[in-house]
Amino acid sequence: ASGNWKMNGSKASVAELCNVLKAGPLDPNTEVYVGVPAIYIAQARELLPDTINVAGQNAYKAPKGAFTGEVSPAMLKDVGACWVILGHSERRQIFKESDELIADKCAHALEEGLKVVACIGETLDEREANKTEEVVSRQMCALVQKIKNWENVVVAYEPVWA
Repeated sequence: ASGNWKMNGSKASVAELCNVLKAGPLDPNTEVYVGVPAIYIAQARELLPDTINVAGQNAYKAPKGAFTGEVSPAMLKDVGACWVILGHSERRQIFKESDELIADKCAHALEEGLKVVACIGETLDEREANKTEEVVSRQMCALVQKIKNWENVVVAYEPVWA
């Protein structure tokens, strides 16, 4: 089970959300994570019980370097994240991330020891043009070329129109 906080939050609202999550009953057979803005990951990890995992909402395909504004999987791990969400429709549509870049990012995050939520899905225009299977197949093929071990991967079908 998961929840993506997107680009929302403040120190106060993160504390409030963490308190709500701590109070709620969780199924011990379900792995739970929350996708937290990078700047609040350490705070959320500190406030949440170990039964709730923390995910970064994005990560780059390199361990370090001159990539201003990016966050590496190693950085996410360093502040307590054990999951990362990659290929979200907003990253694909707004930031124009390609299937190949997303696949590279997924492969690198897995190599660095993070679990990956690999998002796929079509836009409304693509759906209305009956291209859903073509788009999803293209996105999955890019992932398959780069990901060798799928043990720590969850594929999330999240079409843009939904």
